[in-house]
Amino acid sequence: MKIQPTFFEEREIRRVYDEATETWWFSVVDIVQVLTQQPDYQTARKYWNKLKERLGKEGSESVTNCHRLKLPAADGKNYLTDVATAETLLRLVQSVPSPQAEPNKLWLAKVGYERMREMADPALSLERARETWQKHGRSEKWIQQRMTGQETRNKLTDYWKEHGIKEGEEYAILTNIIHLEWADVDVKSHKAMKGLKTQNLRDHMSEAELIFTALAELSTRQIAESVDATGMTENGAAAQKGGGIAKRARMELEAKTGKRVVSSESFLPPASKKVK
Repeated sequence: MKIQPTFFEEREIRRVYDEATETWWFSVVDIVQVLTQQPDYQTARKYWNKLKERLGKEGSESVTNCHRLKLPAADGKNYLTDVATAETLLRLVQSVPSPQAEPNKLWLAKVGYERMREMADPALSLERARETWQKHGRSEKWIQQRMTGQETRNKLTDYWKEHGIKEGEEYAILTNIIHLEWADVDVKSHKAMKGLKTQNLRDHMSEAELIFTALAELSTRQIAESVDATGMTENGAAAQKGGGIAKRARMELEAKTGKRVVSSESFLPPASKKVK
């Protein structure tokens, strides 16, 4: 999950990007605060709780389609917050009488349109990512490897999608199997090793870590394709074998160089890293 706020008429709207499902989730309370023109967040939160209760009694799908994710609050801490996709928010907007309803709908439609453009032309998404990485000081060599790895990842998730794997939790389980197999450390532990919290692990990998991740995922897809793996059991077996190929290559490289591939190095600012 990657948190990246956006703005509507100079009001910050918290949102988080789920890379597994390629979905933007927006804070419902932030949208409600804009619609009701409330300067106080807590008042907006109470308004949303009452609206949610009423819509729930009416059997509204908009409420059942909301999720809860941890988002940063004004005090710097992360709290579970109701979030929804742009599509669900467009439906919720209809339930809030407000002069801001129409501008808000147009803004949400624009957000959705940009996402649809990126789905139709993935190059737009990649170019946006390239610009972000450049701003963060990544080298062109690193950026190219990151983009190549993402293409490999996308081909694997496309295969999963077409062979009985559910987006979200099952993607995460298989990804973790691959990672644990090649790196001898799971995704959560690898992030902790680098001092990451909400940041994307791949955005903080070294060139070598990116290459071995890509090798593991490429191997997994090709093995799965060779046996037409379907469902979690068969794809889980392919994930272990694919990760194993990358593991053997990693161990051979480490034996030759005397240097570990998996490391605690990241691109976090020095002040953001935990003192050990």
